[in-house]
Amino acid sequence: MGKRILRVSLAAGVAALTATVALAPASSAAPSPVQAHREPCWATHHGPIPAGSQTSNGDIFDNSKNAASTSLSRRHQLPFGTRVKATNVANGKSLVVRINDRGTFKRTKEVPLCLDLTDGAFRRLGGSLNPDAGHIVVRQKVLR
Repeated sequence: MGKRILRVSLAAGVAALTATVALAPASSAAPSPVQAHREPCWATHHGPIPAGSQTSNGDIFDNSKNAASTSLSRRHQLPFGTRVKATNVANGKSLVVRINDRGTFKRTKEVPLCLDLTDGAFRRLGGSLNPDAGHIVVRQKVLR
């Protein structure tokens, strides 16, 4: 009889905990992936990569496409195929890039690095490859 009471009590406790978790409001401590990418960040460019190289998702790399990689240190990694609207804060130019690679760059405390764009996408957003400005500050919106 003691085992039966224990099982019923345990089942009731699990049911109550499940209901509490299901009905609880989402925590505001951790931003959603979409919110996390609305802050300004630095976008860099790939630079010279040999023709025929493959990206992390298996695409053949094309430095003229609107594509980008995301930082490995970035929280809320963006899945391959995610579309991101990047807007240059300095000039307002925008374009949509597709995530097809992972970068190896690290975050900085001042402004986090978020996207490593193809040279073509970097240029279309107003970045200068010659002389190389190194980065542009962008705002991003995840479109999925």
